[in-house]
Amino acid sequence: MHAGRRTTKWLWLWRSNPLRRHEDVLEAWLVLVVWTIIAVGGTLAGVVTAHAADSVFAQQRAERIPVAAVLVSDTTQPGAKSYYRALAKVSWTLPDGSSRTGNTLVDTGLKAGSHIVVYTDRQGELSTQPPSRSAADMEAAVLGTTAGLGVTGLALGAGALARVRLDRRRFRQWGSEWAMVGPKWGHKTG
Repeated sequence: MHAGRRTTKWLWLWRSNPLRRHEDVLEAWLVLVVWTIIAVGGTLAGVVTAHAADSVFAQQRAERIPVAAVLVSDTTQPGAKSYYRALAKVSWTLPDGSSRTGNTLVDTGLKAGSHIVVYTDRQGELSTQPPSRSAADMEAAVLGTTAGLGVTGLALGAGALARVRLDRRRFRQWGSEWAMVGPKWGHKTG
């Protein structure tokens, strides 16, 4: 019986009540819809986004090929600031035997003629290194969480805006009803 009381209290906005207004019912449904959107929509957006990101990262790992390359220029420049990576010219050979050159970021401190690994796309053009499986999983999780939180934020914001509009409408109605009932309440003291 105690659980029945709690359920009745929780569902008070839907039961018959002479003091219940149309706006109260709208607000109850609004809260239900907002929380449903948060639970279902936020979860769905997060899962779909994480899955899509994971697919893109898997495709990048499949399409980008590691290729042995040779540095054409040094990565140390006299008088320059010491950075972790520097832009340098590299040369690599494609599987068909043709040779290509291009500029890419490589570790600093390497001399011309050093052997490095670069990544190319299927056309043999330089590309960035694809994310590792663990890095891709982490980034997909972050993107999925961000998408879920974005849907949650939008739902909460839209719900709050709708509740503000309902409150303004209730205040106007209370003001007009008080203007009609207030003078009938009798005498003034003093």
